[in-house]
Amino acid sequence: MPGMVLFGRRWAIASDDLVFPGFFELFLRVLWWIGILTLYVMHREKLDCAGGVLLNSYLIVLIVLLAVVICTVLAIVCVSMKGTICNPGPRKSMSKLLYLRLALFLPEMVWASLGAAWVADGVQCDRIVVNGIIATVIVSWIIIAATVFTIIIVFDPLGGKMAPYTSAGPGHLDSHESSQLLNGLKTAATSVWETRIKLLCCCVGKDDHTRIAFSSTAELFSTYFSDTDLVPSDIAAGLALLHQQQDNISSSQEPEEVISHSPGHPQEADLDAELENCHHYMHFAAAAYGWPLYIYRNPFTGLCRIGGDCCRSRTMEYELVGGDQLNCHFVSILHTTGLQYRDFIHISFHDKVYELPFLVALDHRKESVVVAVRGTMSLQDILTDLSAESESLHLDTDLQDCVAHKGISQAARYVYRRLVNDGILSQAFSIAPEYRLVVVGHSLGAGAAALLAIMLRSSYPQVQAYTFSPPRGLLSKSLHEYSKDFIVSLVLGKDVIPRLSVTNMEDLKKRILRVITHCNKPKYKILLQGCWYELFGGSPDNFPTELDGSDQGQLTQPLLGEHSLLTHWSPAYSFSSDSPLDSPTKYPPLYPPGRIIHLEEEGASGRFDCCSAAQYRARWAREGEFSRILIGPKMLTDHMPDILMRALDSVVADRTACLSCPGQGTSNVDVA
Repeated sequence: MPGMVLFGRRWAIASDDLVFPGFFELFLRVLWWIGILTLYVMHREKLDCAGGVLLNSYLIVLIVLLAVVICTVLAIVCVSMKGTICNPGPRKSMSKLLYLRLALFLPEMVWASLGAAWVADGVQCDRIVVNGIIATVIVSWIIIAATVFTIIIVFDPLGGKMAPYTSAGPGHLDSHESSQLLNGLKTAATSVWETRIKLLCCCVGKDDHTRIAFSSTAELFSTYFSDTDLVPSDIAAGLALLHQQQDNISSSQEPEEVISHSPGHPQEADLDAELENCHHYMHFAAAAYGWPLYIYRNPFTGLCRIGGDCCRSRTMEYELVGGDQLNCHFVSILHTTGLQYRDFIHISFHDKVYELPFLVALDHRKESVVVAVRGTMSLQDILTDLSAESESLHLDTDLQDCVAHKGISQAARYVYRRLVNDGILSQAFSIAPEYRLVVVGHSLGAGAAALLAIMLRSSYPQVQAYTFSPPRGLLSKSLHEYSKDFIVSLVLGKDVIPRLSVTNMEDLKKRILRVITHCNKPKYKILLQGCWYELFGGSPDNFPTELDGSDQGQLTQPLLGEHSLLTHWSPAYSFSSDSPLDSPTKYPPLYPPGRIIHLEEEGASGRFDCCSAAQYRARWAREGEFSRILIGPKMLTDHMPDILMRALDSVVADRTACLSCPGQGTSNVDVA
């Protein structure tokens, strides 16, 4: 539901968010009250000492005060459990209870201070009693400090601007005043987000690229969140409901057709050949991460293998490889790729906003010059990821609408300049002129590799790119179709990054609004059942997420309850338009690169399983299959390069072992 309004301002917490923290405080308070009562009953005769009257009074008042606090917290918990996310009516008394609860902190603080002062006077009483009272004073101050910290966390810097107008709606404002309010709120939101990002990335440099990235990221966040009145727990509940709804829908669908050859490209190499290429070049994409990924993949032996080189100065062999900030990355790269030092032309771990590390090597097995671009590993890389505006690319092609993700495009241009202007590619092809050019990368590096291949294609027509877990919001539709001739992308399971774009995030927001609006359960039940479902599974039919009856047929229509969760004067959300934002030229729909191989988990997927390895199947997939973010516990882990490498190893091994099976290779289409 919308955030609560207290003291004339909105807070980033709803009236139904107090069930779990209330139960936790209730548990601590009851234990504390029982402990103090036991201490008083069992040792009150020992308070007949110097200063004992004060301590006796302290315990009696504290017992009474705690009883009042416990009753108040219990009332808050009971009220918070009432109603649903979009039906706060049964919780209308919550604000009065919170005012009472906050008012009780004043006597608590005063009494905790007096207790501390009396104990500090050196009271000559039984040590058990004194130590017990000292413990109560310490607990009092811990709870007070925790409350202050919680208030800071749920403080909304924009609450003072939003609270007076969210309930009024646009009908109370003329168009000019509404426009002024919108512009003022948007400017304030952008400023708040920029301040947050600067504090989070305080160790990042202050050059022009960084300042631009700060502004770009702040504008993206402020634009995305400015038109909703959701608190974080609403989003968590919506994601839990969407996962159950998504599994319910998928379990009722017919088995889909698995295409063994790339759609529209029957003359291209088949799936097995491209999988083998992906399996080979994934090692280069992983090597670009350097020693951190190598040690992560080899926790017991990795440090022993490369540790000695980290403390050793560079040898002449290392100097043959151009680059900067090499440190102990080189040995891990050699181990990951299986190449020799003389096979590397250039290795750079220079890392800034819009400037990514990369390596260039001669791959004699595939007779190729490989350029591998590193994925996200630093705050600078995250800022590059989040610079999500679109910008035009100037290419030597006849394509119209050549638009790409701004941050990744800038990173690809940097690598392009280094490769061409510094003569790195010329040096590589002077050694092996008959080799072909292959560009690879994972995650952010995959997006940069795809754009780099597009930029290099006019000079190197035979260029090929293999991108692993690339971001969806990368290329315009025309560039996406153009890239199918020379780019192959590999996606694992429910990986969120190949489904992540501004358009898809807006779609996810609308789906969250819709599902929580139609939910007839209180939020605490949704979260409890959602946690159980994520950890232990179950039938999604047992977790109804929408109202029954005639309302089911109206799910595709604009929702009155959904409107109540929106900042009404904001034009960023429209039921009559598919455009995600009010600035379609800045955030147009973007698409992933090339043809897509999807590694799908077979059997019961979505649960964490430590006892057995997951089984995957590979198939060609269409871009439209990644036009919606899928919710699941593996949506993040499926993006990890080590998980992807293990899945790719398993799929390639299984397909190689089955080449001699009867019926293999006789049909271009298998039905799963």
